[in-house]
Amino acid sequence: MPLLEPDPEALRPGTAREPAPDRVTDRSAGGTPEPLRSELIALLGADKVLWKISDLVRYASDASPYRFLPRVVLVPEDLDDVSAILSYAHGKGRSVVFRAAGTSLNGQAQGEDILVDVRRHWTGVEVLDDGARARILPGTTVLRANAALARYDRLLGPDPASAIACTLGGVVANNASGMTAGTTRNSYRTLASLTFVLPSGTVVDTADPAADEELAHAEPELCAGLLELKSEIEADAELTARIRAKYTIKNTNGYRLDAFLDGATPVQILRGLMVGSEGTFGFISEVVFDTLPLDRRVSSALLFFPSLTAAAAAVPRFNEAGAIAVELMDGNTLRASVSVPGVPADWAALPRETTALLVEFRAADEAGQAAFERAADAVVADLDLVRPAASVTNAFTRDAGTIAGYWKARKAFVTAVGGSRPSGTTLITEDFAVPPARLADACAALLELQSRHGFDAAVAGHAAHGNLHFLLAFDAAKPADVARYDAFMQEFCALVVDRFDGSLKAEHATGRNIAPFLEREWGPRATELMWRTKQVIDPAGVLAPRIVLDRDPRAHLRGLKTIPKVEAVADPCIECGFCEPTCPSEDLTTTPRQRIVLRREMMRQTDGSPVESGLLDAYGYDAVDTCAGDSTCKLACPVGIDTGAMMKGFRHRRHTPREERVAALTAKNFRAVEASARLAVAAADTVGNRVGDAPLQAVTRLARKAVRPDLVPEWLPQIPGAAARRLPATARVGASAVYYPACVNRIFAGPDDGDTGPGLSLAEAVVAVSGRAGKPVWIPEDVAGTCCATIWHSKGYDAGNRIMANRIVEAAWGWTAGGTLPLVVDASSCTLGIAEEVVPYLTEDNRALHRELTVVDSLVWAAEELLPHLTVFRTAGSAVLHPTCSMEHLGDVGQLRGLAEACAQEVVVPDDAGCCAFAGDRGMLHKELTDSATAKEAAEVDRRPYDAYLSANRMCEIGMERATGHPYRSALIELEHATRPTLP
Repeated sequence: MPLLEPDPEALRPGTAREPAPDRVTDRSAGGTPEPLRSELIALLGADKVLWKISDLVRYASDASPYRFLPRVVLVPEDLDDVSAILSYAHGKGRSVVFRAAGTSLNGQAQGEDILVDVRRHWTGVEVLDDGARARILPGTTVLRANAALARYDRLLGPDPASAIACTLGGVVANNASGMTAGTTRNSYRTLASLTFVLPSGTVVDTADPAADEELAHAEPELCAGLLELKSEIEADAELTARIRAKYTIKNTNGYRLDAFLDGATPVQILRGLMVGSEGTFGFISEVVFDTLPLDRRVSSALLFFPSLTAAAAAVPRFNEAGAIAVELMDGNTLRASVSVPGVPADWAALPRETTALLVEFRAADEAGQAAFERAADAVVADLDLVRPAASVTNAFTRDAGTIAGYWKARKAFVTAVGGSRPSGTTLITEDFAVPPARLADACAALLELQSRHGFDAAVAGHAAHGNLHFLLAFDAAKPADVARYDAFMQEFCALVVDRFDGSLKAEHATGRNIAPFLEREWGPRATELMWRTKQVIDPAGVLAPRIVLDRDPRAHLRGLKTIPKVEAVADPCIECGFCEPTCPSEDLTTTPRQRIVLRREMMRQTDGSPVESGLLDAYGYDAVDTCAGDSTCKLACPVGIDTGAMMKGFRHRRHTPREERVAALTAKNFRAVEASARLAVAAADTVGNRVGDAPLQAVTRLARKAVRPDLVPEWLPQIPGAAARRLPATARVGASAVYYPACVNRIFAGPDDGDTGPGLSLAEAVVAVSGRAGKPVWIPEDVAGTCCATIWHSKGYDAGNRIMANRIVEAAWGWTAGGTLPLVVDASSCTLGIAEEVVPYLTEDNRALHRELTVVDSLVWAAEELLPHLTVFRTAGSAVLHPTCSMEHLGDVGQLRGLAEACAQEVVVPDDAGCCAFAGDRGMLHKELTDSATAKEAAEVDRRPYDAYLSANRMCEIGMERATGHPYRSALIELEHATRPTLP
C-alpha cells in the first residue's frame, strides 16, 4: 500500500440516520452474484461486465422518479455482443433492459436483471446526400448529431429539451419530440430507416430491399403474427378511426398501432412499431433520418400575459401566423427559472398569475423573416399584454444572445423548478396533450387539481401542440405522501381521458408510471392488441418487462426512489443527466450524476453497513481522484450544480493535517518551489534527451506506488523542457496593460518550432504582438512566487489556496495601480482562477481590492484590443482548435476562433471537442483520465491533417499533443507569426 494512501473512512458520512426504505440491502453488497458474473465474463470479457456494488448503484438511478438495482451491467461493443447477450438471456430465462443516456423520465431505462449500456461504444454520425440524410448510432446525442448537420444547413426533426444529453436511440425508442417537432417532425415521421436486433437475435435493416424476404425466412411466425394483427385492425373500422384520431395530437402512450395501418409488410410494420417501443421490441443499433432545413433567420419574443387563460387564447393565432414554436411558462415556472444564469432577477417577483409565451419564427432568408415579423406584430397588436417587471419588453428580437436566454429559461423547466423543490423530495415529471383548442381549459383544470392535492401548481409546455408539462414533488419515504401522489394520478388520468380525450403521455413515453393507466386511455380492445403485439415480437418476454405493459394497478408506485440529503452543493440535483456528456471521466469511471447517486446511496444506508463500505472503497478513485475538477458539469446543469466543487471538498476531507501544512508551506515558499520545478524539468529534459523517457517513467511510476498516485506525477514523453529563467524585458512606463505570465508558462517551455528547436515562448509572443499593435504590456519584476492558486484549489488544499489567493490579489492590485490597468493573464485556467475562483478565499479587505481589478484573458486581449491594429502578412491553410473548459467558463471560445480565423484560411472546432482532463497536473497523475477524455476528439482531429493545432493553455496543449501526436500551441504564438512583418 502506498505510504500516503488516503483513508476511505474520511468520506464516510458518519451521521446518525435511519435506513431508507429503498436502500440497497446487505445481500447485494458483493455485487453481481455467481454464477451470473462468471458466465457473463466468460461470454463477453471482463472489461464489458460491470459487477461491483458501486457499478450497480450508479446505474440504478436515472432522470425518472424510480430506482431499480440491476443484477449486472453490460457494456457491449458491437452487434455480436448484443446478440450474445440476448441469446444468453433466452437460454437462462433472464430479462434485458437497454439504457443509453438515462434521461428518460418514466423509468423505461431501468432494469432489475441485466442492464445493457448502449451509449459508450455506440456513437457516431455519418452525413449522407449532402446533409439530406444522416446515419446515426444510438448512443449519439441530439446535440452532437445536429452539430454535424449544421455544416450542411440541416437538422433533425426531434428537438427535445434534453438534446445536450439524450441520445438518438432513446429519442426513437420513446418517439421524443420537443419544442417544434409536434406530430409532423418527430421520429415516426422523419425516420428513413433503422437497423435493429429482435429479441431472438435476428438483425433487421429496414432499408435493405431483401429485408422482408430474409425476415420471413428467419422469423416466419413473427411475420405471420404481424400480418394477422394488421388484418384484424383494418377490418375494424371503428378501431381504425380511433387509432387515426389518437395521433392527430401528440401521443406516446402505448405502442404505435398506426404502424399496422401505415406499413404494408412485416418489416414496414416493425419500422413503425420500433418507434416509441421503449426497448421492449428490440435494440435499435442504427438510425437513418431524413433531415430538415436549418432556417437560420430567427425572430423570437417572450410575451407576458395576465393569466394562463389569456396566454392560451393567443396560441392559435401565432400558429396561424406560422410560428414554429409557441412555448408556455406559468408564473411558478418563470419565478423558479431565476436560478438559471442569465435569467432576469426581477422575474422572482412576478405575480403568480403571470404567464409567458415564448414565440419563435424561423426563415431561410431576410424576406421570409420580415414577412413572419409583420404577421407576428399584427397578432401582438391585438393582445392585452402586461409588463410586470422592468426586464419585460414584449417585443420580437433577432438578437441571438437574447433568444438563447429565453430558450435557456424554457428548457430549464424540469431542473429549475425541480431544483427549487424542498430538500429530500422525489420529483416526478409528467406530460400530456389535449386538442390545442382545449388548452386553456386544460391548464385551469390541471392547476386546480394540483392545488387540491397539495402540490405546487406549475405548468409549462409546447402550447402550439396542446402539450403541457408539470412537476410533482413529494417524499417517497412517507406513505401519506405516496398516497397523495396516487390519488392525484387517479384523478389526473380521469381528467385527461374523460374530459379532454387527450394523451396521458405526449412525448415522454409510457414507461412505468403510466403503464397502469394505458387501458384507461386506449380501452380494452386496443390495449389487448398491444399485449398481443408484444407476444408476437417477444414471446419469451426477454425485453424490458413491466415497461409499457403492466397489469399491476399499482405499478406506478413500485420502485419510487427516496432522495436523501447530501452535500449542499449537490443536494438540488434531480439526476437529469444533462451533465454527463460534458464529463471527462464519463467513459472511464463515473459521471457527475453518478457521483451524486452514489453519495445518496451512502446516505440511505446505516452507518457502517456492508453496502456503504463497498461504495466507499470504490468512491475514492472512481469519483474523487478521476474527477478533472473542470466544472463543465456546472455549465451543462441548468441550476448550476458544480460536482467538481464537491469532489474538491472531498479531496480536502481526505487530507491529513500534515498534508495541509505541507501544502500551505509550499504556497508560502512558492518562489523557491517555482525555481526548483523549473530546474527539475530542465534536468529531466536533459536526462530524457540522453537516455530516453523510459527511465524517467520507470522512476516516477515507482515513486507513485511508494507514495501515492494522486500526489506524484508520472513523467510523460510530451512534457516540454524548462522555460527560460528570465522573462522578456518590458517597461512599466507607457504600458497599456499589466501582463501576468502564468506559472505554468514560467516553468515549462513553449512548443518547438518544427525542426529548428525551441520556438518563441508565449511570453515573448504576447510582448511582441502587443507592442506591434501599439499596446505594449509590462511584466512585473516580482511575478515569480505568485500563482492563480488553482494548484491548491483543484486539490482541495484550503490553507494553501487561501495563502496564494490573497497573495495574487494583493500583488495584482499593486501591479495595476489599484485596478487602473487591466491584468492580462496568458492561461485561461489562470484567468478563471484569478477572476472568479479565488474570491471565496479572500479576506474582506482583499475582496474589496479584487472588485477593483479588471482581469482579462490573453485571448480577449488579443482578439479585441490587438487584432484590430495588426496587419496579417501570412496565414496557415487550416487550423484545428481545442477550446479549453476554462474558455467555456469565461465565454472566450469566440475570441479563440476569431484569432484563428485571422491566422488561417480554414478553422475547425471538432464536434467532439471537450475538456482534455489534463487539468494542470491531473493528466500526469491519472493519464488514463486524459486518454479517455480526449479519445473522441483525437479521433476526429486525426481524420485529416491541419497546418496548425491551436489552443491557449500550455497543459491542455500538452494533453492534446499526447492524444493526437500533433504539436499544439497557443493561438497567440500563431498570431505573432502571422503578423510578423518579416520572418528569419
